[in-house]
Amino acid sequence: VTQVRASHILVKSEKDANKLLNRIKSGAKFEDLARKHSQCPSGKKGGDLGYFGKGQMVKPFEDVAFVLNKGDVSNPVQTQFGFHLIKVTDKR
Repeated sequence: VTQVRASHILVKSEKDANKLLNRIKSGAKFEDLARKHSQCPSGKKGGDLGYFGKGQMVKPFEDVAFVLNKGDVSNPVQTQFGFHLIKVTDKR
């Protein structure tokens, strides 16, 4: 795998990230929650970040994105920007 396509939801606290993760596990659509809650401009696109290779994202984010299986949603991942929920939508 040289590239991953991922979406994410960025929030300020781990508590908020866990609340959203529980909603996703209960059937809420990741993209809808990203549009409503993500503090990243990508939220407008349902959190879609497009394809990226190694070295293009901050390390904690990249490390998780490259090990998730397609369709999986991560537990909260902390970076200097806040807490992310990451969903891998494709790999190539």
